[in-house]
Amino acid sequence: MQVSDILQSLFRWLHVVAGILWIGLLYFFNFVNSAFAPTLDADAKKKVVPELMPRALYWFRWGAAFTWISGVLLMLLIFYHGGALFDDPSRGWSPAAFVMIAIVFIAPFIYDILLKTVGKANMKAAVVVGFLLIAATIYLFGHWAGFGYRGYVIHTGAMLGTIMAFNVWFRIWPAQKQIITAVKNGTAPDPALVAMAGLRSKQNTYLSVPLVWTMLNSHNTWSSGSIFYLLGAILLGWFVTGHLYKKAAKVKGF
Repeated sequence: MQVSDILQSLFRWLHVVAGILWIGLLYFFNFVNSAFAPTLDADAKKKVVPELMPRALYWFRWGAAFTWISGVLLMLLIFYHGGALFDDPSRGWSPAAFVMIAIVFIAPFIYDILLKTVGKANMKAAVVVGFLLIAATIYLFGHWAGFGYRGYVIHTGAMLGTIMAFNVWFRIWPAQKQIITAVKNGTAPDPALVAMAGLRSKQNTYLSVPLVWTMLNSHNTWSSGSIFYLLGAILLGWFVTGHLYKKAAKVKGF
């Protein structure tokens, strides 16, 4: 038994547990709390929000952090050290491979710029542009950097997960701190902050469903023949998420 095998098992365990914590709370916020919170009057919000949300957001953001960190460690062990990045393990690293790995980690800044420019005028157009950028990136993973099937799928997931973690720590949490403080003090939160935090949380929800597909890459090797399977999984995930939002709006309390 090798040390790397033990580390892989431990990091996988941490990755799944932290991911359940993170995504479970993400779905609570988007499919439960988003419909529940508007039913509260001002006095109830002043009492409930400052007690509930800081606790929920604590586990939410640290779940995101440990999911991301353990995921990066798994990539280091399995795909970089373990040689699973390329279909041919003897293939040497090229400058293109390093460039594409760098794109995974700068993707949140590209995404942020896209939302603040195209998205500011037309969010639907920003989503279309975002999908085209994802498609181009997947193509470059495989056809320029030479990543194998599992390599380009997991790096697509890492890119989506990095965007999501960025949203949690640098957009949603800072905004929520101000929103919670305003509610506690009995003042109206800044509508722009509320809208931005809600949008980033909703987009994280849409990204999370395709992300799970990429995490299961070793079980989806039947789809290794074309990148269109992965693109189809992304679109299907977004379609399903949209229907979950519609269902969540119809679920009522007693």
